[in-house]
Amino acid sequence: MEVFGIDLVEIAPFIAIGFAAQIVDGALGMAFGVITSTLMVGLLGVPPALASQRVHLVECFTTATSGISHLLHRNIDGRLFVRLLIPGVIGGLLGSYALASIDGDLIKPLVLLYLAGIGIWLLVRGLLYPPKLREAKHVRVLGLVGGFLDAAGGGGWGPVVTSNLLIQGAEPRKVVGTVNSVEFLLTLTISASFIFHLGFSHIAGPTLGLIIGGITAAPFGAWAAKHFSPKLMLVLVGITLSITSAYGIWTAWG
Repeated sequence: MEVFGIDLVEIAPFIAIGFAAQIVDGALGMAFGVITSTLMVGLLGVPPALASQRVHLVECFTTATSGISHLLHRNIDGRLFVRLLIPGVIGGLLGSYALASIDGDLIKPLVLLYLAGIGIWLLVRGLLYPPKLREAKHVRVLGLVGGFLDAAGGGGWGPVVTSNLLIQGAEPRKVVGTVNSVEFLLTLTISASFIFHLGFSHIAGPTLGLIIGGITAAPFGAWAAKHFSPKLMLVLVGITLSITSAYGIWTAWG
């Protein structure tokens, strides 16, 4: 079945992935990238660089909307924004260059190991929720590492940066608003870098599928945020990512 020259059956898996990832992201404020990348790389066999490119192109739309919303609600800490932005962009450029320059078959198991680690981390966070509050430190290093892993792993900016800042005790409203706003500029940078290295080929249909799924799920994500506890969602996401990544690793090395 085709609509405007696009095979809907072919992009149906990507619509489903975008829908599932946005449900979780809407409820937790993070994890769209890691869920989408894990499912594309681990289950659909998409090369890691291409998966990360698709994720970040889609996030150009989602993070722009989120950033504007947080700006209107005054949820952005200007000082924290600047401290995260520059190291995050540098890390993102380095990560996208590294991922685009390495053979996909070689790096795929490493990316899946990273995503499995994120899954286990989220699972542990869920089991220990709520975290003890402490003063936030090493923000610039956190931005650099988060930006690199987000590009190289196809996601992880939210789980890495937001989680660390919240665990350290920063104000939740400002953390979520600032990190999401920085992510928009980070995503633009990473997307431009991937387009420079990989071009536009083979992304139109699947990327559109992710966008359709994500937009469709947005209202349900907001509903989930009100009806599901963060502890339950973190545990479920952690288990899902860990199992999916483990399956991908077994397939890649099996």
